[in-house]
Amino acid sequence: MERKEGLAKYFWRVTYAHTIAYFIAGIFAVVFMDYDGLWALPYFSFMRPLDSPVIALGPVFQILRGFLYALVFLPLRKQLFGKKYGLAKLGLLLFGLTYLLTFGPGIGSFEGYIYTVIPVRYQMRGIPEMLLWLLLFVAILHVSAKYAHKKIVTVMSAVIMVLIVLMGISGFASMQQTVAAAF
Repeated sequence: MERKEGLAKYFWRVTYAHTIAYFIAGIFAVVFMDYDGLWALPYFSFMRPLDSPVIALGPVFQILRGFLYALVFLPLRKQLFGKKYGLAKLGLLLFGLTYLLTFGPGIGSFEGYIYTVIPVRYQMRGIPEMLLWLLLFVAILHVSAKYAHKKIVTVMSAVIMVLIVLMGISGFASMQQTVAAAF
């Protein structure tokens, strides 16, 4: 049976790798991909506007999502995290399952291209963000595995996670004050 410490490290690594990668890719998308303009299109009326307070908490919620990724890949962790090219396989799996082959007609998915009324040019706009997240996620996992024996990796990951949480909470509080002042 695997030691609990090893399992805790696995969950921590996957969670912080996802959260940090998601945060960076999200900042990239907002700054360089004009999500404000994109989400204003009628096709995206189901999306919350970027100035919605809960959007600021998005990175904080990703901690749970990172934990869920770790939970889902738990049965495959030795093949994906302990073998040569295992992380490359993880990247391909994630690309296929989370982008191309979603269960429903998600934007940019195979079914999304077929079954939604959203033009392909708008669906494809998410590809750079998704690829950036995917590359960062796999790269962070690779670096954290390669330097697992270095305490600085754990310290830096914890510091970055705390900063992400603090930025999310302060952004949420700031937006709440703006909304309250408008009334």
